Amino acid sequence: MKIVEVTTSPAYSVFIGPHLLENSGSHIAAVHPPCTAVVVTDDIVNNLYTPPVAQSLSNAGFRVVTFVFPNGEQSKTLNTYSSLLSFMVEQGVTRSDLIVALGGGVTGDMAGFAAAIYLRGIDFVQIPTTLLAQSDSSIGGKTGVDFDGYKNMVGAFYMPKLVYMNVSTLKTLDDRQFYSGFAEVMKHGLIKDGMFYEWLLENMYEICDRDVETLIE
Repeated sequence: MKIVEVTTSPAYSVFIGPHLLENSGSHIAAVHPPCTAVVVTDDIVNNLYTPPVAQSLSNAGFRVVTFVFPNGEQSKTLNTYSSLLSFMVEQGVTRSDLIVALGGGVTGDMAGFAAAIYLRGIDFVQIPTTLLAQSDSSIGGKTGVDFDGYKNMVGAFYMPKLVYMNVSTLKTLDDRQFYSGFAEVMKHGLIKDGMFYEWLLENMYEICDRDVETLIE
């Protein structure tokens, strides 16, 4: 596992490695005391990854409740967002509780925005499961929802307590999702780091074969 420190204010750590979900609870407990953890996820990711995350959180002493919404950009609206806030009120979520964003960019943006304004701000953790979310949207505190036909029109910058990247989840992405994320990674290389871009070209076949565990070692 690799750990990258993000030196924003507040600062936070990014954990990167395979097969991390089973240990997510103990790492989250290290940055936030056990409490009610609201796992926010979509209906596809819920079936794949909520069980190990919820079990790990429970083992670490968290009370786990789960909010599930239909997958896709069409759910990134104020209506879904309002349903999430109502769910948190019904579950008695307090200022000392925590949101866990488990999924792609839509999940992270919406869950992070809820954390930013619920009770004037509560902690949240990002567990991104797509390459696009792991390479871009889960980093830097970008949160928000679409509004009136405009993407990310309503939102806030709000930093997570922890970003927990399990690269093994990339193996369950369909090709379109994976390649859109890989294009974002290549864009970063083109903008900022020529050596990294050359490395991407040299290792493109291994990356596209999802041999990600070997590549990060």
